[in-house]
Amino acid sequence: MTLITERLPGDLFWRPLLVIGFLGGYTTFSSFEWKATPASAKAAFWIGLANVVGSVGLGYAAVWLGAVVARK
Repeated sequence: MTLITERLPGDLFWRPLLVIGFLGGYTTFSSFEWKATPASAKAAFWIGLANVVGSVGLGYAAVWLGAVVARK
């Protein structure tokens, strides 16, 4: 996302389309919830919690690392 919004030349009109429209389709929150809910509901609360915390934590770390690499 950083690469598209900060480094690629082009019309500013197309950047939101690429970032929100294209990349946003791969990060659907409902899919994340769909997978996390059964893990938490079937007496495996700690596994479900670890899944949620790990997914969010690793997701933020990946976004941060990707932004750092794209800016170089």
